[in-house]
Amino acid sequence: MISPFFEFEFLQNAFFSGLLIGLIAPLLGVYIVVRRLSLIADALSHVTLAGIAVSLFLEKKFGILAGANPIYMGMAFSVTGSLLIERLRGLYKHYQELAIPIILSGGIGIGAIFISLADGFNKDLMNYLFGSVLAVTRSDLMIVIGISIFVLLIIGLLYKELFVLSFDEEHASASGIQAKWIHFIFILTVALVIAASMRIVGILLVSSLMTLPVAASIRIAKGFKQAMFLSVIFGELSVIIGLILAYQIDLAPGGTIVVLNIIILVLSILASKFKRGHVQ
Repeated sequence: MISPFFEFEFLQNAFFSGLLIGLIAPLLGVYIVVRRLSLIADALSHVTLAGIAVSLFLEKKFGILAGANPIYMGMAFSVTGSLLIERLRGLYKHYQELAIPIILSGGIGIGAIFISLADGFNKDLMNYLFGSVLAVTRSDLMIVIGISIFVLLIIGLLYKELFVLSFDEEHASASGIQAKWIHFIFILTVALVIAASMRIVGILLVSSLMTLPVAASIRIAKGFKQAMFLSVIFGELSVIIGLILAYQIDLAPGGTIVVLNIIILVLSILASKFKRGHVQ
């Protein structure tokens, strides 16, 4: 059942990319959920869609960027979107949550314009929207590996700062932590992970891999570190089983992974209720 994933290069690319994304997306997702920034992943994923649409439009209409991986344009847009969110959060200090819907709306608008200019949806764009086992290239895998190393280094080096900042930003600033720069690095990292995840999960579903495993873990975890550990376990389970089912039954991997995460979430809610009732 799993043997084809070790026989064919395109399946190896998808499998190992999925394993890495199943690790780094929930890791960052824990911080995102704790900081109540869950919608930021949706905003940046739609900005990434705009970048992909622009790249495909330029290639189709003018031959510009022909042969270049559209993920690079998606990453550029995602990073730019993250910078704009930070800028808008600074402008709307008392209404910082406005920054996310503004950027989300802009991403959808730009994406819709360039999708229409490129004569609508095509197979390549659909693969980016919902993910595809067949579409992951060796180049995509190398990008995911590079971003995964970067994410693990950031979390390893800034774990304490990110932890304090997630729970009490004012205390973090008072403690001498450079809250503004730490948050800037964090949101930049989120942008890169979203861009890297789109081949497997799809742009429209990538935020679910950052939030659903976390939503399941916090129902049964007893602390922050345990929540991180369980989030990664749930993320990896959904990715591995999802990729296998998607290949065997010919399904969109993104949708399969999301449905599995929903099932895990429901089971964790039931488990927490059962445990609470049993204790009482």
